[in-house]
Amino acid sequence: MASQMNKAVWGLAGVVGVLAMGVGSAWAIDVKLSAEDAQKALEAGRAPMEKANTPEDVKKVLQQASLVTRIGADPEKDPCGASAVLRTKRYRLEAFGRQEAAESKKRKTDVRMPDEFIKKVVDMPNMEIEVQLCGDDEYFAEGALIELQQGSKKIKPIDIGKAERGRKNEGNGPAFRSRFTVLFAYEQFDPHAASVFVVNLQDGKEARIAADFSKVR
Repeated sequence: MASQMNKAVWGLAGVVGVLAMGVGSAWAIDVKLSAEDAQKALEAGRAPMEKANTPEDVKKVLQQASLVTRIGADPEKDPCGASAVLRTKRYRLEAFGRQEAAESKKRKTDVRMPDEFIKKVVDMPNMEIEVQLCGDDEYFAEGALIELQQGSKKIKPIDIGKAERGRKNEGNGPAFRSRFTVLFAYEQFDPHAASVFVVNLQDGKEARIAADFSKVR
């Protein structure tokens, strides 16, 4: 029974994890987290979801959360502006906390993430980012390359995921929107430094997404 619950919680956490993060403050990205830090992050994600009693409340929590580690354009104001979400360790832990609250309400009993899931996040060697941008055809993002620039230092990713087939853009500008994920090793970049993610597309176009890591946890 416990095993089945853990599997269910883990699966749902994976879905919510890409959407949710708690409200943070102006600190640098936390690369090393203690067990106490991890529990605080879980609580930071859990608390606002526990107070959300309607679908509208939940939507507001998730909308606010999605802004915290987003860099570049705000999709609500500029749907085709280049942007990215930094899925830091705190991002994922706070998403876990939010899922704990949601599952606790659903099951009417306290649900907590297994310790092994928490430890896996704390020990993650890479930060995942999700890039969103627009182009003129549905396959414009295929084969895109990206690097992280910090001053004169240029950092290559550990891995680049396959770009989504472009979705029709309802707004002004290019006709399609696409997303892809990238992994950067924590040990290779300065988590305190102002940075720029530079995306090069196969058609020769370039997108630049500035990131102030001092404002992201």
